[in-house]
Amino acid sequence: MRDAFPDAMVPVPKELLKAVECIPHENDRHVLVAAIMARANVIVTQNTKHFPPACLAKFGVLCQTAEDFLVNQYHLFPQIVLDKLDDQGAGIGQTRTYVITSLRSSVPGFVKLLGR
Repeated sequence: MRDAFPDAMVPVPKELLKAVECIPHENDRHVLVAAIMARANVIVTQNTKHFPPACLAKFGVLCQTAEDFLVNQYHLFPQIVLDKLDDQGAGIGQTRTYVITSLRSSVPGFVKLLGR
C-alpha cells in the first residue's frame, strides 16, 4: 500500500485506538481509526459483522459491503460512477463493458443495476 498508494496512508494514533474499543476485534480497530483520521464517511468491507453500527455511529461512520457502496454511489452520482468505470477500463486498455463484466461475480447487483 505504501508504494502503490502513498496518499492513502493516514496516521493511526494509539490513543485513538483505545477510544474505539467498541469494535470487538482488536485487529479491526485501526480501520475505524483510519476512517476517523481521514474523515471518511464509510468503511467498505465484506466483513461488516466486525463493525457494529452502534459503534460506528458514535464517530459518524457507516459500514457497507462493496456492492452496497457501489449501488449507493451510482444512485447518488451515476455519471461519475460510469466515468470511473471508463477510467478503470482505459487504465488497463479495456472498455467499460469489460470492467463491468469482470465485476459480475463480486458485485452482481451493481452489475445488474448498470444493465438496466
